[in-house]
Amino acid sequence: MLTMKDLFKICAVACCLITSFAAQGQTELITESSEPLDDYYIDDVVQRTLMVDNGVLPWEHVREADVAWTRKIWRIIDVREKMNLAFQYPEMPLFQILKEMVERGDAKAFLEDDFKQEILPDELANIIAKQDTIVAFNDETYEEEVKIVKNDIDFSNINRYRIKEIWYFDEEASMLKVRVLGIAPIQDVIDPETNTYKYTQALFWVYYPEARETFAKHQVFNEFNNMAPMSWYDLFESRFFSSYIYKASNALDAPLKNIYDDGLDALLESEKIKAELFNFEHDLWEY
Repeated sequence: MLTMKDLFKICAVACCLITSFAAQGQTELITESSEPLDDYYIDDVVQRTLMVDNGVLPWEHVREADVAWTRKIWRIIDVREKMNLAFQYPEMPLFQILKEMVERGDAKAFLEDDFKQEILPDELANIIAKQDTIVAFNDETYEEEVKIVKNDIDFSNINRYRIKEIWYFDEEASMLKVRVLGIAPIQDVIDPETNTYKYTQALFWVYYPEARETFAKHQVFNEFNNMAPMSWYDLFESRFFSSYIYKASNALDAPLKNIYDDGLDALLESEKIKAELFNFEHDLWEY
């Protein structure tokens, strides 16, 4: 049986424990979900983890004997179109994702769309950063000095992307399927003397199958529902973007604009190729 002395000791220990926990609570704020202070101030309803835990489904195995027909297609995605505005979302544009992916070594950068000539890290740094010479005033010597500075490419200047894909007919599944092979940001080259447009060039190519894991970890902005858990992997796999065909595999290995002198003819040929792909599978069956 407990005596008054034992009860007094138990009360004293309990008071010490409560005081200790109270002192600890003053230095570290704990929420209902036992989250530390760093995770307490959330600019959202909940802490999002869907993209962090998101995985990638492997492509189904395709036998060479089952591929009866293939054709490579190159497309242009213009981010200024309404459907593609998410490509330039300032918080995390696609160009920044590609840039950081290559810099971390999660994916390699290639010079051409055949993915044979790799761009080394030093070469890539010169591509994504532009060197400029400026005249700066030296506060110590009171003289003007010429300095060389590097400025990273502004993502807002990347208005287009090139997509390389391959369409193939799988005899085993009796379906026409498509896989994205590569993606490249496009930059407009401006003449510094006349400040006029010269041409466009692909900064670097990223092999899409190698980038799928990283794309699955980044969410695409949805202006209608910010909680919609669509990743860049989902966007490309479901082909949720607007584009036009600028090249299809041909004997000259040339874009449509180089084959057709008139821009309207090239556009009509682009729409013709798109219609052929749409009707290919449909024409195989009788209804």
